[in-house]
Amino acid sequence: MLSSCFCDVKMPKIKRTPAGETLTNLIPDLFALNGHLLAAGDRLVEPLGLTSARWQVLGAVVSADVPEPVSWLARRMGSSRQNIQRIANDLEAQGLVAFESNPNHRRAPLVVLTDKGRTAFDTAMRLQAPWANRLAEGLSVADVEKVRQVVELLSSRLGAGDAAD
Repeated sequence: MLSSCFCDVKMPKIKRTPAGETLTNLIPDLFALNGHLLAAGDRLVEPLGLTSARWQVLGAVVSADVPEPVSWLARRMGSSRQNIQRIANDLEAQGLVAFESNPNHRRAPLVVLTDKGRTAFDTAMRLQAPWANRLAEGLSVADVEKVRQVVELLSSRLGAGDAAD
């Protein structure tokens, strides 16, 4: 797709390992994939009054073992607290989440899903299933799982500060 964009640019000789070179060439493709996923997600959930960003935050709230404050959601999502706070405020205005007092921190309320939020999330996931099935057509489970593992590892390394951000 776009991987040649780093290779075609006149750059000084930089020493990379073969894996580092391959990863460098993959990054533009990942950026493009992210953009396509966000646009497709927006189209998919627009009839529900959601955006990809709001859907992602709902998913983070749903997947949490216990209600969490915005800062914890942001950390798990690899996003800024300010960005997730803005989205959580939008979701609250829609009646999809509520803020409840946090016994551990007075100034960091917990984000909890409302019944309306659960219905919206469940509906979004029902819309997502056939879309994901079509997108995965012809791909092996093993290949997709390997990509998931690599993305998870890279995300973990970047989130832990193991690599320069």
